[in-house]
Amino acid sequence: MSKSHVDANYRFIAANQEVNTRIAQRHQSLALYVTLVVSLLAALVALKPGESNSKLPIEWLVLGFPVASICLAFLNYKAERAITNLRQFLSALERLENAHYHLPSYNTDPRWAIMANKARRFQDYASAVLVIAANAIGLGAVIHIYPERIAANQFVIWISGITALISLFVLLFMPAWSYRPASEQEKLNDESAQP
Repeated sequence: MSKSHVDANYRFIAANQEVNTRIAQRHQSLALYVTLVVSLLAALVALKPGESNSKLPIEWLVLGFPVASICLAFLNYKAERAITNLRQFLSALERLENAHYHLPSYNTDPRWAIMANKARRFQDYASAVLVIAANAIGLGAVIHIYPERIAANQFVIWISGITALISLFVLLFMPAWSYRPASEQEKLNDESAQP
C-alpha cells in the first residue's frame, strides 16, 4: 500500500516539474519572438533603398513578421495543451483515495486552478500586445521605407496582415484550451470507472 503512495508521489513530482518546464518554454518562446522581430526590423533598416540593394527581396523579408507571430501562437498552443494534459494527470493523482477531500489540491480544487489560469492569462496578453506592435511596426516601417516596392506588391501586406490577425486570434483564445478542473460528476464517473 505504501509503495503505491511512493510511486504516486514520484509521478506527481515528475509531472509537476514537467509543468514548470513547459511554463519556462512559453517564456523562452516569447524571448525568441522578440529577438526575431528586432532582427527583422534591423534588417529592414539596414537594407534602405539605394543603388546597391535595389533588387533585394524586401517583400519576402516583410513576411518574416507574421511568420514569427504565427510560430509564437503555435508554440504557445503546444505548451498550453501540454500543461493542460499534465495538470489533468496531476489532478488524477491528487484524487487517489479521495485525498482531495482532506488535503489541499492545487489541480483539483477550482479555487486554485482558476486563479492559476487567470495569472497565466497575462502571458497571452503580453504575447498578443507584442504581435500587434511588432506587425504594426514592421509593416509601417516597410511601407514608409519602401513605398514603391510595396505599392507594386500589395499582396504581401494583405498576407502579412491576415496571418498576423490569425496568430492574434489564436493567442487571445488560448484560455479556451486551458486546464479546467473536472466537475464533481466527472470526478465521480472517473472514480467509479477505476477498478
